[in-house]
Amino acid sequence: MAYIKSRKHHHARFNHTVTAAAAAFLLPIAAQAADPALPEIKVTAKTENDFKADKASSPKYTQPLVDTTQTITVIKRELIDQQGALTLTDALRNTPGVGAFFLGENGSTSTGDAIYMRGFDASSSIYVDGVRDLGSISRDLFNIEQIDVLKGPAGTDGGRGAPTGSVNLVSKQANMDDAVFGSATVGSGSQKRVSADLNRVISADQGSAFRLNLVDQDSGVLGRNVVNNKRWGVAPSFAFGLKSPTRFYLNYLHVQQDNVPDGGVPTIGLPGYSSPDPKRPFLSTAPKVDPKNFYGSVNDFDKVTADMLTLRAEHDFSDKVKLINTARFGKTSQHYLLTSFMGSTANLLTPSTTDLSTWTLARGTRTLKDQENEILTNQTNLVADVELGGLKHSLLGGVELTSEKQNTWGNDGLGTLPAANFYNPNPNDKVTGLNPVRNSVFTRGATSTVSAYVFDTIKFSPEWQANAGVRVDHYSTDYSAASLSTATSNPTLPVGTLVPTNLNMAGNLVNIKLGALYKPTKDSSIYASYSTSKQPPGGSNFALSASASSAANPKFDPQETKNAEIGTKWDFLEQKLSFTAAIYRTEVSNEVVQNLTDLLYYQTGKKRVQGIELGVTGAINRNWLVSAGYARMDTSVESGPLVTASGINNLSYTPKQSFTAWTSYQLPMGLKLGGGARFVDALLRGTDGAVGTPASTEAYWVFDAMASYAVSKNLDLQLNVNNIADKTYVAAINKSGYRYTPGTPRAVSLTANVKF
Repeated sequence: MAYIKSRKHHHARFNHTVTAAAAAFLLPIAAQAADPALPEIKVTAKTENDFKADKASSPKYTQPLVDTTQTITVIKRELIDQQGALTLTDALRNTPGVGAFFLGENGSTSTGDAIYMRGFDASSSIYVDGVRDLGSISRDLFNIEQIDVLKGPAGTDGGRGAPTGSVNLVSKQANMDDAVFGSATVGSGSQKRVSADLNRVISADQGSAFRLNLVDQDSGVLGRNVVNNKRWGVAPSFAFGLKSPTRFYLNYLHVQQDNVPDGGVPTIGLPGYSSPDPKRPFLSTAPKVDPKNFYGSVNDFDKVTADMLTLRAEHDFSDKVKLINTARFGKTSQHYLLTSFMGSTANLLTPSTTDLSTWTLARGTRTLKDQENEILTNQTNLVADVELGGLKHSLLGGVELTSEKQNTWGNDGLGTLPAANFYNPNPNDKVTGLNPVRNSVFTRGATSTVSAYVFDTIKFSPEWQANAGVRVDHYSTDYSAASLSTATSNPTLPVGTLVPTNLNMAGNLVNIKLGALYKPTKDSSIYASYSTSKQPPGGSNFALSASASSAANPKFDPQETKNAEIGTKWDFLEQKLSFTAAIYRTEVSNEVVQNLTDLLYYQTGKKRVQGIELGVTGAINRNWLVSAGYARMDTSVESGPLVTASGINNLSYTPKQSFTAWTSYQLPMGLKLGGGARFVDALLRGTDGAVGTPASTEAYWVFDAMASYAVSKNLDLQLNVNNIADKTYVAAINKSGYRYTPGTPRAVSLTANVKF
């Protein structure tokens, strides 16, 4: 016997309710069917598409995706579940050209969701329910319903931000359906994870409900010794007035992580590696290290605590006018210590040319982050559909008040480790003097922003429409710091003197978005758009600088981005399958670069990203789902020094071509099969003067598969096999090229899902 399987409990119940209500309504009509005077009544119902979304979640996107003049990828919960994706980084594999390709700069290591998108770091442009989410946390998806990936400048949507896009995570909300869902996963790399999703109706008459999401995970990282991801989270949600014109939602999220971080492994032996020391040419032919090797210490840690409290109120003045207010307080703290390394000539010792067991690697780079981020914000949006001058307008106007703070402290007592055996490191080596205690070194940054914006979509006819948006931000940033002087930073002071810094700046940002759209049919569009964004000094990390060479110096103007895009979107098979195609050009200007004539720094740098992106998402038939995307990017430095170690005029950490695909088919007897492929082109690393290290990584393909079986209407089992061919590849590389993150080898996981 085959059972109907759905993780979307409220939709499944809604469909049954509609069917029952329609039957009850039609009975008296059927009894009088002989009366020719009665009009014919047709009842139709539209089932939800498990992969394809009709709209983006943000109220600023008033039109369906097919009529939105921008490339937007929506990753829905069903696709996330089929792939067994657990974190934001996992899920973003479903949009081409987006990923965690950058391991860090020199001895440091990127933490949390270090996302690159279309050539630029987008880590500071991650939002939750339309509000910026601060902190370098690895975001778990246990409380996420869908993910919206917006490609291109989003200055009108969120204010200051990354030049090439943003990511918005949509939280699960309480709803009018009693349902229980739970899952337990075990798998390769000592993976152990349980989660639960409980929704209960408090009052059917008043439209109130409660929802609770929970997760607990303690997992190693397959292919990496010692590295571990341990976290738990709780997310209660209340909803009131769901059956009335005035609705309230109260959400809280608490997550704690206690991880052992990963600093990567040496790149020696990889393609492109050559000896950094002319006196030791044999290093060029030295064998690779075991990618499982861990060069840190078992005492390394990454402790994160995140809290987020959100209150949203909605009021329908009519079916044409709605008011939405969102208030949020969020706080994330991270205390992080990683034993890192630099595989330079001085740090890599080789007493014997032939006896590899004598080779050692210094582990003197103790990477610390002791940081706290806070955000307090209030957004008010008014949405209205009106007729003005005989034309239909979809309007949204809003104001946003935001206060963001970031405090970072220095620590003493980080301890020291002996050099590691190069080919057989011991993570249990004793750390001498380990007792992290905050010292007098600190940085404090705070940015307050007052924003106003308006969007309008004008429909001239069923075939033609245009949209426009403008946002004005007034920002004020205050920065203070205390650092220890060095012989080079301030030769006039004794080394170790505490040097205070106090800087501030304020200004206005104006961003616009324009679009024109033609609809050949009601389910298709051809569009052209233009949009901008701006990033002021210190806009991404709240840190200002007095250095003449720093883009965070208040004397400089904001970085500016302009984007032009032409695209088309088509919904096929009665709107079940979506096809999108777009070509775009993004230019980022006001980059700070050095003039080699007078050796001074000016804002004359310019970078360009242009390319094509294709996508297919939805249902081919009721049993066959598909999601696929392809991107090709041509990047260049139009003005200023080249940024890649190879000297090629491209941007670093940006694959020229990338492809992602996933498909699944529901067979009879409760069996579902799925599979996918991912392609990432070569990554060019940045340049910092390192000698001999690989200037780029190699392109790679990875193939994944899934099978699930409905044991009963309340239980199904799901088997996932990732990297079926056990492909060896480089997932990320650091700026100097001394370290890399090995790609995950073949991984198997088994999940039991229960639902009531």
